[in-house]
Amino acid sequence: MRVLVTGASGYIGGRLVPRLIEAGHDVRVVVRRPERLRDVPWRTSVDVVAGDLADRTSVDRSMDGIDAVYYLVHSMGGPEGDFEATEHSIAQNVAASAHEHGVNRIVYLGGLHPDADRLSRHLRSRVEVGEVLLGSGVPTIVLQAGVIIGSGSTSFEMIRHLTDVLPYMPAPRWVRSFIQPIAVRDVLHYLIRALEVPPEVNRAFDIGGPDIYRYGQLMNGYAVEAGLRQRPIAALPVLTPWLAGQWVNLVTPIPRRLAVPIIESLQFDCIVREHDIDRVIAPPAEGLLPYRTAVRLALQREREGQVETSWRNTAVDGAPSDPLPSDPDWAGHIVYVDTRTRHSEAPVAELWRVIEGVGGENGWYSFPLLWAIRGWLDKLTGGVGLRRGRRHPTTLHVGDAVDFWRVETIDRGSFLRLRAEMRLPGRAWLELSASVEDDGSRYRQRAVYFPKGLTGRMYWWAIAPFHGVIFSGMANRITAEAEAAAVRLLDRTSRRNKD
Repeated sequence: MRVLVTGASGYIGGRLVPRLIEAGHDVRVVVRRPERLRDVPWRTSVDVVAGDLADRTSVDRSMDGIDAVYYLVHSMGGPEGDFEATEHSIAQNVAASAHEHGVNRIVYLGGLHPDADRLSRHLRSRVEVGEVLLGSGVPTIVLQAGVIIGSGSTSFEMIRHLTDVLPYMPAPRWVRSFIQPIAVRDVLHYLIRALEVPPEVNRAFDIGGPDIYRYGQLMNGYAVEAGLRQRPIAALPVLTPWLAGQWVNLVTPIPRRLAVPIIESLQFDCIVREHDIDRVIAPPAEGLLPYRTAVRLALQREREGQVETSWRNTAVDGAPSDPLPSDPDWAGHIVYVDTRTRHSEAPVAELWRVIEGVGGENGWYSFPLLWAIRGWLDKLTGGVGLRRGRRHPTTLHVGDAVDFWRVETIDRGSFLRLRAEMRLPGRAWLELSASVEDDGSRYRQRAVYFPKGLTGRMYWWAIAPFHGVIFSGMANRITAEAEAAAVRLLDRTSRRNKD
């Protein structure tokens, strides 16, 4: 089939696309920034359309000749403005265009929810999107899933970090809510098989794994699989969803914009109310994955550095999205630049290895306390913070998140540009590069900042005294680490030759 996938750069979409290709489908994806897909392994196997689903012309262009559409976009992490109206409008665009272009099937991944009169705004919006698509005149399947467990999923990361960090958990009442988690593998199974469902089927289906737990039991199930002792949990009646969101924001890498809607959706029991899906899509031949097995596999994937997609790499609404203007275009802009260069006796390959490994567990090679303080300030203001980490410990791709930066450009072996996604009164980039030089290599580091108004200028000058410490130390430590790594490599080679 000719299949259009929206949300292909997201957690589920990024895993669904290669499996659709493997199943023999002709896949097209629509994304606002195609460059974010430059390094994904399936890039050359799909048709990429640049467009915004809020623009009907873009939707019509992407819908031409399509048999089936996957609707995998939502604004759970979006700003707290009128996102419900935005989501409703986007869904109407897709629904109307799909009907006009003769699409045969729409598949939407929504949220498992109770029959409650007062759903959270985000969960209510997802229900309404499903209703728009079901009323489109195009046969639609809405798959309603709750907590999705897989390496890099937001729900799994929240469970993992809460359990890892806190030996004792004073928690909100929702830790006693019943949850029916589902493995990401099984979500993908239902999504792919939905294309085979007869056209007369037009309805929503609940999907969930074989286990039902209280949320607190999910945390302790994770603890067992991670080799930790089980955590005592005390349910407190005083923590509202908003307060709990602030707490999760502070003790985990999950930013407030994601934590709050997740917690709001946990206020009620979220379990499968009907199993009608079994009549139209059979479960996987090996059965649905139990919760603890899904946790075990997710932990194994993370230990091996084989996280296929991650919540970290989803776009951050409200963060600067424009690429850095080329230098000749800086005329007329107020711009502040901090440039550092160093000669290194290390080969350029070793210098680049250190550059590509910055952030995450490796840190930023200068004054960890100052970086940590900046990360905490970002978290306190609702940003992503410094502990977002990175998807792979040694390799970066365009679009990857690195703590509170995003990889905007990478020329492997020579140049890396990171765009800041921290809360700033302006736009900022950090460039790191390595080039060959006599007797070693040349390291170049450039921080670029475009201030916004007077506040942006005051911000730069307020932190300028720290730049001499942080950026100079960073340049010194990166080149020193490259030289030390080169010496270690030389020693290992020498020992092997002697043996």
